[in-house]
Amino acid sequence: MTIQYRVVMAKNDERVEGPDDAEVVVTVSKADAVLDPSEAFMLGKLKSTGPTGPLFDALSSGEAARVIRALLERSA
Repeated sequence: MTIQYRVVMAKNDERVEGPDDAEVVVTVSKADAVLDPSEAFMLGKLKSTGPTGPLFDALSSGEAARVIRALLERSA
């Protein structure tokens, strides 16, 4: 399963990592991206579409945190 990550920096400004045809799409705002992704998910700040199994795998392996952090650090 593939995952696409989106960090919403501002209105009409998203940083994206992953294929457009991903089975799971994870979206989090810039303000909430500084939280631990598992915590953000439990608080309803990190949203996802598609099956939750791959998302839980990415959260537990640290992949989600790594990708979201890289998107935050990426130059606009």
